[in-house]
Amino acid sequence: MKKALASIYILLLVVMAGATIVEKYKGTDFVGVHIYGSWWFTVAWAVLVALGVAWIIRRKVRRWPVLLLHASFVVILAGALFTHLTARRGMIHLRQGEQTSQYADTEMKMRDLPFTLRLDTFEVLYHEGTASAQDYVSRVTLTDGEVKREQTISMNSILSHGGVRLYQSSYDMDGRGTVLSVNSDPWGIPLTYLGYALLFFSLLFMLVDPKGSYRRLLRHPLLRKGTFALALLLLPHDALGDSTGGVPPTLSQPVAKKMGQLLVNYNDRICPLQTFALDFTKKLCGKKSYRGLSAEQVLAGWLFYGDRWSDEPMLKMKGGELEQHLGLHSPVSLNSLFSPTEGYRLGPLVNQSYHGNQDALHTQASQLDDKLMLIMELRQGLSLKLFPYTDRRGTHWYAPTDSIPDTVEPEHKKYITEVFSRLYDDVQKGDERRVAAYFDKMAEYQRMSGGRSIPGDTRIRAERLYNAIPFASVLFMVCLTMGFLTLVFFMRRLVRIEGQGARSKEQGWERLSLAVSVAVMVVCFLALTLCLALRWMIRGAVPMGNGYETMLLMSWLILLASMVAYRRFRIVLTFGFLLAGFFLLVAHISDMDPKISHLMPVLQSPLLSVHVSVIMMSYALLSLTFLCGLTAIALRLLNRGSERLAEQLESLALLSRLFLYPAMTALGLGIFIGAIWANISWGQYWSWDPKETWALITFMIYAVALHERSLPAFRRPLTYHIYMVLAFLSILMTYFGVNYLLGGMHSYA
Repeated sequence: MKKALASIYILLLVVMAGATIVEKYKGTDFVGVHIYGSWWFTVAWAVLVALGVAWIIRRKVRRWPVLLLHASFVVILAGALFTHLTARRGMIHLRQGEQTSQYADTEMKMRDLPFTLRLDTFEVLYHEGTASAQDYVSRVTLTDGEVKREQTISMNSILSHGGVRLYQSSYDMDGRGTVLSVNSDPWGIPLTYLGYALLFFSLLFMLVDPKGSYRRLLRHPLLRKGTFALALLLLPHDALGDSTGGVPPTLSQPVAKKMGQLLVNYNDRICPLQTFALDFTKKLCGKKSYRGLSAEQVLAGWLFYGDRWSDEPMLKMKGGELEQHLGLHSPVSLNSLFSPTEGYRLGPLVNQSYHGNQDALHTQASQLDDKLMLIMELRQGLSLKLFPYTDRRGTHWYAPTDSIPDTVEPEHKKYITEVFSRLYDDVQKGDERRVAAYFDKMAEYQRMSGGRSIPGDTRIRAERLYNAIPFASVLFMVCLTMGFLTLVFFMRRLVRIEGQGARSKEQGWERLSLAVSVAVMVVCFLALTLCLALRWMIRGAVPMGNGYETMLLMSWLILLASMVAYRRFRIVLTFGFLLAGFFLLVAHISDMDPKISHLMPVLQSPLLSVHVSVIMMSYALLSLTFLCGLTAIALRLLNRGSERLAEQLESLALLSRLFLYPAMTALGLGIFIGAIWANISWGQYWSWDPKETWALITFMIYAVALHERSLPAFRRPLTYHIYMVLAFLSILMTYFGVNYLLGGMHSYA
C-alpha cells in the first residue's frame, strides 16, 4: 500500500509540473481541458485520498491533531470536486443603459440570472494627475422582484446576490461598457473554506501541541547539551575604467540638484525629477553617477549639451556578440552607432529582432537600442512631463513638446511651450543664476497648478532619502562580508588546540565576535526596515508588488528569523548573513526592476500584504534548511574521518527540522490566504496558474520530509539533508522559474 501511495503521489507531482510547461506552449485552455479538467486527473486525486485514508487506518493513528491535519486535505479536495462538478461561471457584457437577466456561460450558452441587472455608468479612476488606473468601477441597478437597489462593482469589491457573485473583469475601450464575471459555487466554496479553516487550525496546533513532533524537537537532548553549538560549527581545517579627456559640460552640482527637486510624471507617478535622473543614468551606464557627476548632472548634460554628450562613451553593452559585430568595445558613445555609409548601425538588427530573431546578438542590439530611445525621448522633451494643469476634469501633466489642447488657458499654454527655450538660452550663456531662478519659478508653477496630484512633503522627503542611499548595494556587501567572516571564525574554532589560559582568552574573543555580529545584523535589519518603510511611504502601499521588493522582503525576514534564533543556535548568524546577502545580491544585480510604480488595481487589497509576507517567511525558513543541508553534505564529503561527524549531521538535521515545521505552517497559511484573495478578486479560489501549481508542488515535496515515522529513510541525517537540498529546487522553480520561464498572472519579476 505504501508503494502504491508513493507512486500516485509522485505521479501527481510529475503531472502538475509537466502541465505548467505544456501550458507555456499549448495555452491555458488546453491544459485546463486535457489535464486539470480531465477525468483521469480527478481520479488520480481520488485514489490518493483513498490510499491515504486507508494508510492512516492501517497505521492506527489516534492523535487527533494528525487526523485533523490530514482530514483538512480531504475536505479541501472534496470542495474542489464539488466546484468542478457544480460551479457555474460566465460573463456579462453591458453597455451603459442596457439591462439583462442572462449571462453567457463558458460554452457561450445563455443562462438565466435570478435578477435583472442594468449598467448605469462605468468609470476608470486614475491616480491623480497620471494615466495609471487606480480602480475600475461599474455602477449598476439590481432588480429582484420588489427589491431594487443601486450597487457598485469594482476590483476587490464584488456584488453577491441570490447565490450569484459578480466581479469587475474588463471594460470597453470607449469607457461606456463593462464586462462582469459571473460565478455561482454554492457548494464548493463553503466546503473548501471549511477545509482551509481545518488546515489553518491544525498547522498552528502542530507547532504548539505538547505531544507533537515539533515540541519533541525542542526537547531534543542536543539542545540541552553544550555540545550543540560545537557540533554545528562548519568545515574543519582539512575540509576546505574611465575614458580619457575632460568631463563633458553640464550644470553645476547645486543648480542640477535644484533641477532634480522639480516634480515629473514618470512611470505614471508624480515623483521628484531626481528619480527619473537616477533611472536614466543607471540604464545608460549601469551606475547612479558618471565620472564624478551626479545623476541630475548627467540628465542636464544630455538635455542641454546633447551634441557634446553624444561623443561620450558611456553606453554600456551587455555581452560580447554585439561588440564583435560592431567592432566596438563597451562602453560606446551614441555617435559611434551611426555611420555615413551604414546609417544607424543597430537598425537592421533591431528590425530582425522585431520579427522574432531573439538570439544573443539581436537581444543585445535591442537592449542598446532601448538606451538610445531613452536619450532621444529626453532630447525631444517627450519624457519631461513637468507642467501640470488642473481644471474641473482633473489634473494633467504635459511635456514642453506635447500637443497642448485648446482647453488649456493661453497663458499656461504659452509658459509650458516656451519656458524651456528660454532656459536653454541661459544655460548656453552660462548664466546659472538665471537658470536657478527658472527652476524656482517652475517649482512654484507646479505647486500652483498641480492640484491634488502634488505629493505631500513627507512623501517627497522620503523619496529623496531613498534615492540618496543605495540600500541593496551596501547591505548585500555588508551581509556577505559578515557571513564569510563568521564562517572563517567558526572554522577556526573547530581546529584550535590550546591550553586553559588560551581557551579563556579565546572565549573573550568569541564573546566580542558574537556581540559585533549581532550588532551588525541589527544595523542591517534596521537599515532594510528603513528601506522598506520608505518604499511604503513613497508608493502609499505595502512594498510587495514586484520581484525586487519581494527579494528585499525575503532578506528582511531572514534577518528577523536569525535574530530570533541566534541565542540558541549561534550558527544561525552565519546562515542569516549569507542568505540575506544572497537575496540582496540578486536584487542588486538581477534584471528585477527597482522602480516604484502604482500597484495594479487588483493588487490593492489588504490580503496582498498578508499573503506575500507569509509566503516569503516560509521561503526564508526553507532557505535556511537548504543551507543546513549544504553544510551537512560538505561535512560528509570533506571530513569523513571525524569522530564528531555523526553528531554534527544530526545537529544540523535538528536545526533544519526546527526551521521546517514553521516553514510548512507559513506556506500552508500563505496558500490558504492566497486562495481567499483569489476568490474575492477573480471569483475562483484556485485556477491552476503556474505559480499556484508550483506552490502546491513545493508544499507536497517538503511535506514528505515530515513523515519520518512512515518513511524511516528520513531518520538518517544525511538522507534527510540530501532531500532538503534537492527540495529547494522546487522553491527556485516556484519563484524564479515561473517568473522568467513560464509566466502566468502571478509572474511579476
